[in-house]
This record gives sequence, C-alpha cells and structure tokens, in this order.
Amino acid sequence: MDFTAPVADLMTRKLVTVLPTDKLDFVKDIFDKQNIHHLPVVKFRTLVGFISKTDLLHFSKGLMITSGEALEEKARLKHYAVEDIMKTGIATLDATDRVNVALQLFLENRFHALPIIENDELVGMLTTFDIIKLLVAEDNARIKGA
Repeated sequence: MDFTAPVADLMTRKLVTVLPTDKLDFVKDIFDKQNIHHLPVVKFRTLVGFISKTDLLHFSKGLMITSGEALEEKARLKHYAVEDIMKTGIATLDATDRVNVALQLFLENRFHALPIIENDELVGMLTTFDIIKLLVAEDNARIKGA
C-alpha cells in the first residue's frame, strides 16, 4: 500500500446518504439492508452530519419520553429524525490528503469512517474496512505471485 497516495485512490465514491429530516426507521432499514455502518448526512451534496449504526442502536435502546415512560423501539424510530441524533462538526479529509493522514486520524481518534470533501461537497468516504480490504487484496496478490 502506498501510504503517500491520495485518499481519493481508495475512497468509496458510491455513497448511501440520508437527509437530516429522514426518520430513524428509514435509517435502520438502510443499515439492515445495505450492510453498512456509517451514513453521511447531507443537504444537497454538502455534509452536515454523520450517523453510525452504533449511534442508532444506543438511541433506540435508551430513549425515554418526557413523562419517563419508555417508548417502544419502533415508535422511537418513527418519531425521531436523523438530525435529532446525528453527530456534527466531524473530522473530514480533502480528496488530495494522503492515506497516512487518514490512518493517523483512525488511530488517534478511533474513527472508523472519514467523509471526503472536495470543493465543499461530499465526494466519498474512507473506512477502516476499505483499508483492510486493500491490504488483504495486496497480500493475496503477493501470495499468488510467490
């Protein structure tokens, strides 16, 4: 792996995104059907937040309504929107940033996904899975070539 290569060489470009106003039951369906763990939240192509499968799980299991009565999980997810639980002010990378910068961010902050921005628009995402997938492919190619 060339650690000095731009993250644009490794990032996923075909992204599934959600809107801040999308309901959380819709997000749960995406997580369940797409087998993904992170969703950028966008307005047009501008990144405004981020939601993870873990964020959704914590929210769906622990929310209490103001009266103190627990809502059923399905009702919680239908009642609340992405903007209610999304993270904002998240770390991003520019498409020209190097892979070693992304690796350092993953290591220091225990991130698992980094949105990639170009000209203030979301253009991709780099995940630890993308890095692992490339390393395994390179190792398999090395083994076959040996």
